[in-house]
Amino acid sequence: MTSRLVVKVGGAVAGESADRILGLCEEGHEVCVVHGAGPQITSEMTRRGIEVEFVGGRRRTNAAGLDVVLGDLATPVHGERDGLLAVPVPQLGLVGEPLPCRPKKILTALADGKVPVVAPMAVGPLNVNADDAAAALALGLGANALVFLTDVPGLYVDDTLVDEIGVGDAHRMLDAGVFDGGIVPKLRAAAIAAGSGITARIGQTEVVA
Repeated sequence: MTSRLVVKVGGAVAGESADRILGLCEEGHEVCVVHGAGPQITSEMTRRGIEVEFVGGRRRTNAAGLDVVLGDLATPVHGERDGLLAVPVPQLGLVGEPLPCRPKKILTALADGKVPVVAPMAVGPLNVNADDAAAALALGLGANALVFLTDVPGLYVDDTLVDEIGVGDAHRMLDAGVFDGGIVPKLRAAAIAAGSGITARIGQTEVVA
């Protein structure tokens, strides 16, 4: 049975994720990829002398940083031009909180049997966290599953890799500040998706309602 998947690919594992994505397509799934390139963006911002700052696991973005994101990401779907919507988050600069949406270009690509690869930018233009963008698109596109391909095997709780975590526990631990760094937006996004009935997985950890 064909299912629709949103796959968020971290920049650190973009190369090795290609075979996994092609395999999903060969199995008959519709796959929409959201391409995060955090390490590459950070490296390029540092090279250009642009300050790199994170707030709650999300990169603060200014006009100079946007140039890095727009200029260096090669993708067939440009969120800012193709209808990825977001609410501005002024305290983070030119950053937005993505909204569930169904960009026509993505739907057309899926209908044509192609794999849309979405740059995490929104109309504005606003930079959006790729994990948040993946969750918003999963909701908007009516995806069956949201999958995070990352350079970590999954979610660690008390230094132990867990196979699953409930949505309630995820939100409680996030609110308590148990986690930090890049796992924060991933777990938050997965919890939002799972709470809406979408299968959500970070590595080998499933987030369940």
